[in-house]
Amino acid sequence: MTAPFPAGQPAAAAIRAMIDRVLARVNALSLGGPGWTRPSYSDLESQAHALIEAEALALGMEVRRDAAGNLFARLPGRDSSLTPLYCGSHLDTVTEGGAFDGQAGVAAALALAAALRATGRTPAADFIVTVTRAEESVWFPVSYIGSRAALGRLAPEDMQAKRVDTGRTLADHMLDQGFDPQAVLTATPPAPARFLEFHIEQGPVLDSAGEPFALVSAIRGGLRYRAARIAGAWAHSGGAPRDGRADAVVAFADLVMAMDQVWKGFLTDGADLTVTFGRVDAATPAHAMAKVAGTLDFCLDLRSDDPATLDAADRAFRAEIARIEAARPGISFDLGAQSRSAPARLSDSMCAWVDAGAAQIGATPRTMLSGGGHDAAAFAAAGWDSVMVFLRNWNGSHCPEEGMDPADLALAVEAVFAALVQEAA
Repeated sequence: MTAPFPAGQPAAAAIRAMIDRVLARVNALSLGGPGWTRPSYSDLESQAHALIEAEALALGMEVRRDAAGNLFARLPGRDSSLTPLYCGSHLDTVTEGGAFDGQAGVAAALALAAALRATGRTPAADFIVTVTRAEESVWFPVSYIGSRAALGRLAPEDMQAKRVDTGRTLADHMLDQGFDPQAVLTATPPAPARFLEFHIEQGPVLDSAGEPFALVSAIRGGLRYRAARIAGAWAHSGGAPRDGRADAVVAFADLVMAMDQVWKGFLTDGADLTVTFGRVDAATPAHAMAKVAGTLDFCLDLRSDDPATLDAADRAFRAEIARIEAARPGISFDLGAQSRSAPARLSDSMCAWVDAGAAQIGATPRTMLSGGGHDAAAFAAAGWDSVMVFLRNWNGSHCPEEGMDPADLALAVEAVFAALVQEAA
C-alpha cells in the first residue's frame, strides 16, 4: 500500500517527523530497562506530559490541564459550535513495558495537528490533542483513572486506591504532582464529544494478516481478582505423606487446569472470553525447597465483550473453588476484592468516518474487537462517540519486545487526516 502524500510533501513530512520525534523523546524517560517503565502519577509521567505540552505550544495550540493532570491542547476549528474531536492516549506504562503502548497514540494526535499546521488547513471543528493520566491499572487497582477523572466519573473510594510500589493513595500521588483530587470529584463533566485513539493492537491479528491498521468497533470488559490467596498447611517436603497434605500449589494447579477447561467450554458455546492468571507468588521468604507450600497468592483476569458472560465465568470460577476446597481438606481460598470494567461498544458513525478517510488514500481497514481495555472505553461509557484505530504489532504487548513500524502509524494518521480534510470541505 502506498502513502497518499509523496515523500517531502508538507503533510507527510510533518506527520512522520512528529511521530519519530515524540516517540524518541518520550521513550527517553524511563526508570530503566529492560523495556520502559513510567509509573502512573510519577515524576516520569509528568515529564512526558511536559514534553507533549512543549510540542503543542510550538504548534501554536492552546494548552490546559484539568484537576487530575490530564493535558488538552486545542487547535481551533472554523466553527466552535460543532462537536469537537478529541484525539490521544496515555503516557504511563506497565512495569518493563513496550515502546508504543500509549505513546504511539499521543504521537499520532500531535502528528495530525502538525499536518494541519503544515498544510495551512483549519479543521471544521476544534481538534484537541488529549493526553490522559494513569491508564494502566497495574499501578492503582482502578480502571481508566485519567480519562474517568476528565469525564467526572471517579468515585471518592477510587482516590483511596494504593499504588502497588509505594503503598500511598491515588489522592496522595495526585497531590505530589500538583493536582487536586477534591476538585476532580466535584468537577462538572464536559459535554459529550468525539474521541479517537490510535493504539497498537495487543494481539497478532493484523501482523499475521499483513495489514498495517484496522478500526475497532468494541472493547472487552474485565472482571478481576487482583489479590487472591490460597491458604493450606506448611509441612516438611520429605516428612508429610501425600494423603493429608494441604498443598497450596497443588490446589492452584487444580484451579488453573479447571479454568482452562471452563474457558474451552465457553468458547465452544460461542461466547467471547479470555481467562488469565497473570501473577502467581509462591516464592516468599517463607517458601523453600524442603517445604510444602502453605500459601500462594495469585490474580485472575477475565475478559469478555458481554457482561453476562463475565458473570457466568465468575460463577464457574467460584464453583471450581468450592469443588477444590471440598476435595482437599485444609485448603481455603480468599479472593479479596473484585474489580470490573464494562465492555464498550464504540461508535459506528466514527468508524464510518475514519473508514471514509481511509478510502481516500486507497486503504480498506478491517473492523475488529479489542481484547485490551483503553481510554476509548471510558469515553464511550460516558456517552461520547468514540473510536479506535489499531496498528499492526508483533512480539506481544506490555513487554519490552512490542513491535510497530512507524510507517504503519503514519499511514493510519494520513487516513484520519484525509477524513479531517474531507469534513472541512
